[in-house]
Amino acid sequence: MTLWNAVLLAAIGCVALKGIGYLVPASVLEAPRPARITDLLTVALLAALVAVQALASGQHVVLDARVPAVLVAAGLLRLRQSFLVVVIAAAAVAALLRLVGWAV
Repeated sequence: MTLWNAVLLAAIGCVALKGIGYLVPASVLEAPRPARITDLLTVALLAALVAVQALASGQHVVLDARVPAVLVAAGLLRLRQSFLVVVIAAAAVAALLRLVGWAV
């Protein structure tokens, strides 16, 4: 199987899955359990994306300046700071740590 065959197969699968989603009755999706699972799944996927972007470099786990930057961002979000402040603070932490040589 070539790469393009895999891409086309995945695209067809996505379209089919989306089409099947339209066939599910609204009463099933509005029930408490599916609604809660959907909310938690969104958070879990976002957390996994942040973890992969912060800790991975290729196929390896790397602890570099991104980890403290993410921790600072999480702390500021916990303190309910604005998103702009969070982004600027995290970028500043990563930049300062890289400036002093703590980067891979």
